[in-house]
Amino acid sequence: MVVFLGYLPTFAVRFKNAGFIMKLFSKTLNADAQEFDGATASEATATTKAPEVQTAHDDFDWSVDKRNVSHYAEAERVKYDKVYDDTFVQISDGEIMNGLVVALTKTDVVVNIGFKSDGLVSLNEFRDTNGVKTGDTVEVMVVEKEDRDGNLHLSRKSARIFRAWERIMEVHKTGEVVTGLVTSKTKGGLIVDVFGMETFLPGSQIDVKPVTDYDQFVGKTMEFKVVKINETIKNAVVSHKALIESDIEAQRAEIMSKLEKGQVLEGVVKNITDFGAFMDLGGLDGLLYITDISWGRISHPSEVVKMDQKIQVVVLDFDDDKKRISLGLKQLTPHPWDVLPGDLSEGSVVKGKVVNIEDYGAFLEIQPGVEGLVHVSEITWANTPINAKEFFKLGDEHEAKVVTLDKDARKMSLSIKQMTQDPWNAIDNKFPENSKHKGLVKNITPYGVFVELESGIGGMIHISDLSWLKRFNHPSEYVKVGESIDIIILNIDKENRKLQLGHKQLEEDPWNALEETFAIGSIHDGTIVRKDDKGAIVQLPHGLEGFAPNRHLAKEDGKQVQAEETAQFMVIEFDRNEKRIVVSHARIWEQAITEEKEVAKKEAKAETEKTKKAVKTIQAKVEKSTLGDLGALAEIKAKLDENKEG
Repeated sequence: MVVFLGYLPTFAVRFKNAGFIMKLFSKTLNADAQEFDGATASEATATTKAPEVQTAHDDFDWSVDKRNVSHYAEAERVKYDKVYDDTFVQISDGEIMNGLVVALTKTDVVVNIGFKSDGLVSLNEFRDTNGVKTGDTVEVMVVEKEDRDGNLHLSRKSARIFRAWERIMEVHKTGEVVTGLVTSKTKGGLIVDVFGMETFLPGSQIDVKPVTDYDQFVGKTMEFKVVKINETIKNAVVSHKALIESDIEAQRAEIMSKLEKGQVLEGVVKNITDFGAFMDLGGLDGLLYITDISWGRISHPSEVVKMDQKIQVVVLDFDDDKKRISLGLKQLTPHPWDVLPGDLSEGSVVKGKVVNIEDYGAFLEIQPGVEGLVHVSEITWANTPINAKEFFKLGDEHEAKVVTLDKDARKMSLSIKQMTQDPWNAIDNKFPENSKHKGLVKNITPYGVFVELESGIGGMIHISDLSWLKRFNHPSEYVKVGESIDIIILNIDKENRKLQLGHKQLEEDPWNALEETFAIGSIHDGTIVRKDDKGAIVQLPHGLEGFAPNRHLAKEDGKQVQAEETAQFMVIEFDRNEKRIVVSHARIWEQAITEEKEVAKKEAKAETEKTKKAVKTIQAKVEKSTLGDLGALAEIKAKLDENKEG
């Protein structure tokens, strides 16, 4: 197929579909060339097979117009073809070029880049400018030389992004500070426009302080550093925090270079923790440890300092490598021990607040930074154990006497008990032996009960001195802490400041009178109150308790007497000195059986004797034996033998 288009005029370059026309023209030429080649091949074949056939267009001349007039000589045609070809620019996809705005439509900007046709750029890509007009020069990227509609596709946005990425990679290498516009908020951070390209600002890189409200930064122009790039996906991460940190680091280095121990600085409290307060010293942080805040004891730094408070502190120590600075506040005032009142001496009476309690005593703060120890032995005159944590409460105030004072060692011992006279000096008169009193149970141990008679005077009732009749596993079974109890003074140990107390001694020993009542072999009703592997405790009359070994709990039917069961028990042992009674239930029925056997034996023996007497009587009457007599004697003998076996 041959299509005659003639010689394309130069203005076809400006024709909107010039690309399409050139493409069609090229296809037509190729088709003609193929036909020509085919024809030539046919002619070559025809030399051997068939005569040459002439076609209608073999003499067609493309340089002749429709009027069959040739305007150009061969040399001129070659010359003009070269001039025509030189008017086109050789471009490739992805290339960035400068173009001239030649026209504007409602949706696009027509840009001439010197190619065979003009390119179109969407007006949306010029929204960042004040407006575009004919004659402006713009930088664009060739997206596609010829799209499916035959148009040259250009993009100003792609060109800007490409240039922006080049610039971003450059500033990432150099560390240059860039300016960007925060355009929007996204998950985990912000989107920042840098050189026309979107970059990511993580929330952790906005400021040195934690930021929760990202919206306050949207629309702001800020300075950033490019801290990370991904060339594969052309993604960049920026940081504003890095700029702040670099400024802080510069300030920190300057401050550190001028630091000296003992130097007084002004700082702002920026954070308070349980162990201290962090101070901002103007770009450099320092720690004011809790023990360096006050000479006195404090439980939390907030008792002395507040957030954002400006205070003066002294440099105690610093480490250039670790950038740590230790600060002190109390060091700005003299140590309280160095300015103690002159009249404070041993024997002085002071008033202090309980600031610390240990097992061995309590510390009273006389004034901030000055403390004295009240040892447990100086709490009361009594020789009974004292628990300091029960006696003292934090924050309570007590008066005490200064026992020892060492200003050089900064130590002081105090006494509360010495605020009163020692009651043991008059113990013989006030609490003589065998005198009866009422006391308060202060403490109970497994071996006894501690009773306070008055402040500083007390003693112990041994567990064995609580009751004549009952045995206790623990004194708490008989009495409780805080209850009153009647006592009798058994013994006074003035040297060791101890009293031996008794409770059961208030009554006569009932064991002397009970020996006849609970004689061995006597039987009494009893109830099992407690049972273990060894035996059972039996509650007997008159409040007495006995012990029944396991083998003595057996019943006649083979079972055992159980807990809380009432049965009869026989006393098998009574020890007045040891205050012990041993009883048995099994002995009762075992003894009954034994007695029955004894009765049976006695009866059998009596029968045997009676029979023997009868035999002797008969033998005496019969002078000589007869056959009948022998039979009677044999019968009597058999009866005797039977009785013996029974």
